[in-house]
Amino acid sequence: MAYIEFFLLWNELCLAASCVHKDSPEGENLMSAVTSQTSPKAMPDRADSRSKVPLTSVHKIEADGVQVFYRAAGEVNAPVILLLHGFPTSSFMFRELIPRLADQYRVIAPDLPGFGFTDVPHERNYPYTFDQLATTVDACTQALKLDRYAIYVFDYGAPTGFRLAMTHPERVTAIVSQNGNAYEEGLGDAWGPIRTYWAAPTAENRAILRQSILTAGGTRWQYTEGVTNPESVPPESYTLDTALLERPGNKEIQLDLFLDYASNVRLYPKFQEYFRQSKPPLLAIWGKNDPFFIPAGAEAFKKDLPHAQVQFLDTGHFALETHAVEIAAAIKEFLAAN
Repeated sequence: MAYIEFFLLWNELCLAASCVHKDSPEGENLMSAVTSQTSPKAMPDRADSRSKVPLTSVHKIEADGVQVFYRAAGEVNAPVILLLHGFPTSSFMFRELIPRLADQYRVIAPDLPGFGFTDVPHERNYPYTFDQLATTVDACTQALKLDRYAIYVFDYGAPTGFRLAMTHPERVTAIVSQNGNAYEEGLGDAWGPIRTYWAAPTAENRAILRQSILTAGGTRWQYTEGVTNPESVPPESYTLDTALLERPGNKEIQLDLFLDYASNVRLYPKFQEYFRQSKPPLLAIWGKNDPFFIPAGAEAFKKDLPHAQVQFLDTGHFALETHAVEIAAAIKEFLAAN
C-alpha cells in the first residue's frame, strides 16, 4: 500500500502542474512553483503559464454497479475524446497525452474494472470478461451524457472500444488505435504462453502466466522491450502498475482476462465487419517494436478501411511513454481532417 499512497501523492503533484512535460518552459515554471519558494515578483509569470495548460481533474461516477474512476480535462462543450487504456496499466498512462489534447477537446479517460482506482464492490460479483468491460464503459459514457466521441484505444482498450463502437456506431466519430489490434496477423510471438492457456486452461498453465507475466520484471519488460533507451521510460509507470497488481485478488482477475482474451480473437471478423459497414475514420499509430501487437496488425486496417492512416514509431508497446508529443500531434492533425 505504501507504493500506492506514494504514487497517488505523485499523481496529485503532476495534476497540480497540469501534467506538463518537465522539459517544457511551462513545466519548469509550474514544477518550480510546487517545489520551491517563489518571489512575489515571479508569481504573475508562473500564474500566466499555468493558465495556458488545461487542468486534469480526477473523479468517480457510478456506472453498471461500479465506482468508475476517471480523469477529465478540457471544456465540457468541446468535442470528446474517450481514452481507453490496456493491460496492466490505467488512465495514468495518459498523464502526458491528456493536457496536450485538452486545449481543443474534452478528454475523458476511465480506469477499467480491475485496473487503476476503479472500485468494484465485492457484492457486485463482477464477471471479468471483455463483454462486461465494454458494458461498464458504455454505462460510464451514458452516466457522463457522452453521445458523440472519438475513441483512442490501446491494448485491452481496443476490444473494449470496438465492442462499444459496434453497439453504438452512430456515437463514434473516429478511432485512434495505438497498438490496439483487430487482426490475427497482428498477434506477435509474445502471445505464445497465453495461446497455450487458451488451448489448455489448466491450473499449471495459469500458474506459468502468474509467475512469468504478473511480476515486477514482467511488467517492466512490457514497458521497455523495443525501446531504444529502456532507461528513458519513466519508472513510475511500471512501478505503479506492479503495486496495483499486488492488491489481494487482482492477479486472479488478470488471469481471468487473459483467458477471456480469446473471445476478442473470435470477434475479430465482427470488428472488421463493423469497419467495412460504418467506415469510421481511423488512425493506427503503432510502436513498431511491440512484441505483442506487431506492425502487420496496423497495416491490416487498410484491408477494411482503405483510407485508414498508418504511422509507425521507433518504440515499443507503451508508445506514449516515449512519444507522447508525436502521438498528440498526429491525433490533432488526424481529427482536424476528419
